[in-house]
Amino acid sequence: MNAFEPITLNNGVRLKNRLVMAPMTTYSGNPDGTVSDEEIAYYKERSGGVSAVITAVAYVSEHGKGFLGQFSAHEDRYIDSLRRLAKTIQSGGAKAILQIFHAGRQSPANEVPEVVGATDITSDGQPTPRALTTEEVQQIVRDFHEATRRAIEAGFDGVEIHGANTYLLQQFFSGFTNKRTDVYGEDRMKFILEVVQAVQQAKEKYANDAFIVGYRFSPEEPEEDGITMDQTLELVDVLADQPLNYLHVSQMQFDSEPRRYSGKATTRVEALQETIAGRLPLIAVGSIYSKKDLENASHIGADLLAIGRELLIEPHWVEKIQRGEQVETALDTKNPPVLPTTMFEIIKSRPGWVPMK
Repeated sequence: MNAFEPITLNNGVRLKNRLVMAPMTTYSGNPDGTVSDEEIAYYKERSGGVSAVITAVAYVSEHGKGFLGQFSAHEDRYIDSLRRLAKTIQSGGAKAILQIFHAGRQSPANEVPEVVGATDITSDGQPTPRALTTEEVQQIVRDFHEATRRAIEAGFDGVEIHGANTYLLQQFFSGFTNKRTDVYGEDRMKFILEVVQAVQQAKEKYANDAFIVGYRFSPEEPEEDGITMDQTLELVDVLADQPLNYLHVSQMQFDSEPRRYSGKATTRVEALQETIAGRLPLIAVGSIYSKKDLENASHIGADLLAIGRELLIEPHWVEKIQRGEQVETALDTKNPPVLPTTMFEIIKSRPGWVPMK
């Protein structure tokens, strides 16, 4: 794969290269759930080189918030705020893709009316969630539909359904967190597929084929009853036949190896591509900092690569790599690039998340 060659998605949309900005939490939205001026500046600085920017995730339901300082897509009053974000990204030349989710049991108790989840299984340090009723699950499906409509009205080029990183969609798929006895327990893919269908229905009603819909997933979980690589491949095999435009694997290292897996592939990307078999493009991500990293990642078999933490360090990394210039691979905390204040403070408080000088 040549990272700087264009790619045309199955809906006819042409991306100018194979590099996208990975979704990263900013913790810097306004208290009322709107996008802040600092976030606008942050995205403006990073929208020039990549072909698409996948935003920090917006929540689709009032009780779906996952972070302090998170912007929202759960009511129509946020459309103007979202429109401002979409226009900012597009003004740099990138496609604007709004990531959407429900945090489920990962919601901070002080940020939501009530913490809810697939079942009442709690996570470390979190309050015990209340298990959603069947009717409430169906309402959240409708919430995804409405959030997609708002993204379309705001002028976004697409949405990414966030089914990764242990949030609600993953909680329903995982045998560790889904002990339900209703239809959503009998078929742990059901909620995911209903959300995909609801998003697609919103696209068909309010947009056209050029509107991009992607799905992000995590490959495995460490718990005994958690998701295995084999189970993820079963899900991906089904997703690859859905009306989606790409799949996006969430992992910390682009060439990470599968753990609980019955096949022979040596990397998760290889295993995923064997299953996808060209039906949809796959975005891979994880620890791409230098030109050498990019060269190595370009040979793992993915169709596109998402750049995350390196764009925090070097906002114009794509342009510099393409021009053959040197890039910083560690964040200069004394002379930082354009970053929202709270995001910058959180980066500094979490050693090991972003390489720092």
